[in-house]
Amino acid sequence: MHKYNFDEKIERRGTNCVKYDMLKPLYGNEDLLPMWVADMDFRSPDFVMEALRKRCQHEVLGYGIPSEGYHLAVTKWLKEHYNINADRSELHFIPGIVAGISYALLCLTQPGDKILVTTPVYPPFLNLPTAAGRTTVYSELKIENGRFAIDFDDFKQKAKECKVFLMSNPHNPAGTIWGFDVLRRIADICDHEGLLVISDEIHADMTLHGKQHVSYSTIGDNARNHSLTFMAPSKTFNIAGLGSSTCYVGNPSLRKRFFDWLDGLGVAGGNIFAFTGAEAAFGQGEEWRRQMVSYLEENVATLSAFINEKMPYVKVLLPEASYLAWLDFSGTGLNHDELSKTLIQKARLALNDGTTFGGEKYKCCFRLNIGCPRNMLLEALERMAETIG
Repeated sequence: MHKYNFDEKIERRGTNCVKYDMLKPLYGNEDLLPMWVADMDFRSPDFVMEALRKRCQHEVLGYGIPSEGYHLAVTKWLKEHYNINADRSELHFIPGIVAGISYALLCLTQPGDKILVTTPVYPPFLNLPTAAGRTTVYSELKIENGRFAIDFDDFKQKAKECKVFLMSNPHNPAGTIWGFDVLRRIADICDHEGLLVISDEIHADMTLHGKQHVSYSTIGDNARNHSLTFMAPSKTFNIAGLGSSTCYVGNPSLRKRFFDWLDGLGVAGGNIFAFTGAEAAFGQGEEWRRQMVSYLEENVATLSAFINEKMPYVKVLLPEASYLAWLDFSGTGLNHDELSKTLIQKARLALNDGTTFGGEKYKCCFRLNIGCPRNMLLEALERMAETIG
């Protein structure tokens, strides 16, 4: 069995990558340790890179179509990992999940419709409805036993006025795994109130410590009939730059409406490298995924131990899936602006500002990306403790 090296440091500056080369325009300083945007600093898998190199040996990059191998790899992955028994007619290529959500809102809702989200949440969930001329309705999550939890009294009340529930599953930030019982309650409420559910499951392949992801569409007929599910190899295999995602729709009429819209506008035709990379990732990637998840589990343990020992005044929500932790610095006595300046100017760290995940309520909170070599994580934490402690 090949042993992958996730401790390897790879120089990414100067490669036109968001994580490093956008530090100067966004944070005012390029000399920061980037612990923000959600991609990993691990080398993309060798089998993906080899598949791309092999395709480049044929030096014509004309219009392409997804191969039979691509279809088989995607459908097999969904069946074996999530019990989604989809044939290719129930799946559609999407050039990225953020784009897919935007397409779904434009196709399946009307201007002025209200879109329900649970905050704090991945910032595009807040921005996409507004950009589409819809209204975003916030239902704030609670914190129970060190993890996010849905306030179902509030959720149920807000759902009455909404047309869509835009769900992050597992939830970003903090990788909260909702589980069957929670998803069952969501399905019952959304079914009763007539909401469409758009389930973003991009972090599903990275569940930690033996936990299991439950795909929303599999919990019952009502969930399958009122939902769209988005999945992708991009986070799991660190190939977000290829722009390769898939949408599953179990309801035939909903599927026809959305897929026909996509095809009519020509917005989701795919590209050679997206198909090639996804086929290699899903077809050959299970062992790499297992080793990567094991490494992330050790990073979570490292983060937890460091906070407990050196920064006990920081409240941390550790990820149950993926590599995104939620840090609450309100116990430091510093206000949000002071914390932001200290992290950037003194600690020379770039983290995601918590207020972008749902507004002023999340002042003094920041999202930390731990999908990196362990020595990089430890350096970031040491900088944090030295300047804020």
